[in-house]
Order: sequence, then C-alpha cells, then structure tokens
Amino acid sequence: MLSIDINCDIGEGYGAYRIGADEELMGLITSANIACGFHAGDPGIMRASVLSAMKHNVAIGAHPGLPDREGFGRREMAIAPKEAYDMIVYQLGALRAFAESEGGFLSHVKPHGALYNMAAMEDALAEAIAEAVYKVDGSLLLFGLSGSALIRAGEKLGLRTANEVFADRSYESDGSLTPRNIEGAVLASAETAARQAVMMVKEGKVATRQGGVIALKADTICVHGDTPGAAGHVLALRELLKREGISFRAVTASSESV
Repeated sequence: MLSIDINCDIGEGYGAYRIGADEELMGLITSANIACGFHAGDPGIMRASVLSAMKHNVAIGAHPGLPDREGFGRREMAIAPKEAYDMIVYQLGALRAFAESEGGFLSHVKPHGALYNMAAMEDALAEAIAEAVYKVDGSLLLFGLSGSALIRAGEKLGLRTANEVFADRSYESDGSLTPRNIEGAVLASAETAARQAVMMVKEGKVATRQGGVIALKADTICVHGDTPGAAGHVLALRELLKREGISFRAVTASSESV
C-alpha cells in the first residue's frame, strides 16, 4: 500500500498572537514543522507545540526561518551562506533542547518561507543549510522542495532527504512554487488541493500554472495551517487519499501506518 507523510507548519504565533488552527491540525498530520523563534514562535509556543506533537504521536521537526517577524519570513533577505549556516544551527539548537527536555526528539528540519524558496534555487545557500543540519545531527531528515538544490545538497552530504510537495500551492513550469503575489498561488478549494495531492502521490506529476505537466517525487505533502478552513482542507485531503488506497505515516516512521 502506498503511504505518504502529511506535514504542517506549526507554532507560528508570537506572544498573545496565534496563527493557524494548530490543535485541530495536530490530530490530522504526521509531521509538525515547529517555528523556532525567528520568523514566528516564542519559547512558550515552542514548548507547547512540542508537547502537543508528542501527545498526538506526530514527528517533531524544526522550522527555521529568516529573522523577519513583520514579514513572517516570506520576504527575501540578502544573506551570505555563512549567515544562513549560523541561523540554522541557532534555531535547531533551541527546538532540539525543548524536544529533548520533554523526553522527545527532533526528527527533521524544514526551512521556512523565503529561506526555503531561496535554498531551492541557490546552490551555495542550500549547501550551507544542509551542512548546518549535518553538523548539528547527521541523522536528521532534511525536507526540501522536490528535486531542488536543497535536496541535492543534503544528498551530497549523506543526509536523508524528503522531497516535499504542496497540496495547496500552484506550481510553475520549472518546478518552483508560484509566488504568493500572483493570483491563484494558493489553492483555495479543498477539493482541488486534494486532487492535486493524489496526482502527485500516485502519478508523480503535477499540473503547472502555465498549463503543462511536470514530473516530481513526493515523500511528504505540506498543508498550510494559516489557510482559511485549514482543518477542513486536511480532512478532505485525507479522505480522498484514503479512497485512493493511500495511508499516512511520518517519513521517519517504521511503525504501522495510521
């Protein structure tokens, strides 16, 4: 039976502010990417997110981003590879400490937002991020855009990698995600997102905004917690995938699918 990991960006609030339906979503996903304090998140939210993931038996991942709370880490910044390396080490260390202090462990790393998209295209940046992950813990799994420079950089170092695809995002013909400032970049329809996910998992293909179809590898599917009605979207996605004979399991899991 085919199985797929469903991951979601979690803990992206700050102080009294909360973004996304984290508690609803945690019971529907298999991997959580927890914000590490740069683009979002704070110590209290990080710890609470770790505890919630452990309660629901969800894999704990670090979600490091650029130091840009106002832009939610979605604005590009001119950073040198060495700066990226230091940012990643710093953020991984923080979340790893929260996980281990509660009796859990860090399983994977997924860069956030603009940092993720930059690392998908820029070899030097991708290599710096992969090296940071490797130096902190070479057993960690590195999530990256399917077929991207980040995946190649991780593989080059011997890291385990997970090719990530997006159920609720539009794709460009070069395999990149459609920029959010372009209309239709985020798929608002739960049914459309679910159909796209099935095509990616079962056929290894996705339709592009330009009207073509490209090949990709799908190890894990991202769903966005800040999309309106996110929990309903994930339920629709799970139901359609189940009907297609696909089960759900974290990429790192060796236990039975759920």
